Amino acid sequence: MTHEAAKHFKGFETLAIHAGTPPDPVTGSRSMPVHFATAFVFRDASHAADLFALREFGYSYSRLTNPTINALEERLAALEGGIGATCAASGHGAQLLVFSALMRPGDHIVASARLYGGSVNQLKNVFPRTFGWQSTLVDPDDPENFRRAITEKTKAIFLEGMANPSGVVVDIEPVARIAEAHGIPLIVDNTLATPALCRPIEYGAHIVTHSTTKFLSAHGHAMGGAVVDGGKFDWARHKDKFPALGQPDPSYNGIVFADAFGRAALMVHNHAIGLRDLGVSQQPMNAFLTLQGIETLALRMPRHCENALAVARHLETHPKVKWVNYAGLPSSKYHALAQKYLGGRGGAVFAFGIRGGQAKGEKIISSMKLFSHVANIGDTRSLIIHPASTTHSQLSDEQKTALGIGPEVIRLSIGIENVDDLIADLDQALALI
Repeated sequence: MTHEAAKHFKGFETLAIHAGTPPDPVTGSRSMPVHFATAFVFRDASHAADLFALREFGYSYSRLTNPTINALEERLAALEGGIGATCAASGHGAQLLVFSALMRPGDHIVASARLYGGSVNQLKNVFPRTFGWQSTLVDPDDPENFRRAITEKTKAIFLEGMANPSGVVVDIEPVARIAEAHGIPLIVDNTLATPALCRPIEYGAHIVTHSTTKFLSAHGHAMGGAVVDGGKFDWARHKDKFPALGQPDPSYNGIVFADAFGRAALMVHNHAIGLRDLGVSQQPMNAFLTLQGIETLALRMPRHCENALAVARHLETHPKVKWVNYAGLPSSKYHALAQKYLGGRGGAVFAFGIRGGQAKGEKIISSMKLFSHVANIGDTRSLIIHPASTTHSQLSDEQKTALGIGPEVIRLSIGIENVDDLIADLDQALALI
């Protein structure tokens, strides 16, 4: 789809297939080519100089920009309703990319306490030890908790719109208003919902992050992450608060990103500085595979959610299950928020508690025949894991408790198989304990 065509065709399903990938102008290839080139030939000396001075945008070196990766960035921006995107090697790479543009040593992040364990470890251990960035984690159920934790050093609010693995759905709109009132961006990780269920920018988020490894790529074969810039934050108004964007950059002859690029300052900085210096670039082949996955996103997510709801309903009535935390269930405290933000669906990743604790849970996992015991989520295949001993094992007992990750918790990522087969597999494993 060309930029001109994109002005006329706005359907989500259409954008998921066409955005960012017009026919190749040289060969006419209708499928997006994979550009494995590390470097690209300049037209002449002035063209090279203009690219390196940011007077012109184009391709010079694949660590910064690449046509295949750029196609994915355009598609993600179109689907999320942003002005642009920057792809990274992983979801954690995307988080490093965006925070490195906003933070300086001694600065502070207010984050939801209901996050993926690796993100908690990044915020509470790696960032303060390596960069001097501090974080306060708050219970996201009360939006006012975010306001109360803000200090004069706070540079961002970060949350997962739908939390992994707890299934918490955060009320984005009031948190966005709090961020706006304090002159800081709200960053929403939209990995679990995907733009097929929720577009956080429409609810006031300034920046959206993704682990594209999950539902976007679909098949568990392509690592990646992304930062989508909503274009709503006025960086020029807050130049003193964000010096990387608001003060002259010596590596680009004193350019001030907020002045030169306005509300696109963060996106340009992510490419020109972040990818250049941090080296968290995505591989072209992974971008290509993710583009293929996104083409079926609008078809897959309803099936994921329908299967997950059926499985959650079944587990909710099972005598060996203590509780099920799935926002699609009317019994969930997050059901109303799922109606508001997720189109009434509950996503495809949720947790349940098993009677008998960790030993019984491990027995169940070891007895599964169809579910795969892996650390990933968002695959077309159904997946199962014990978070406390794996994905969240690096956290303290206190942190696990805050996240709702007890020894009895089992996480499911529901795929698109026949749902009766999924329920039968769970039943045969539960029968063994």
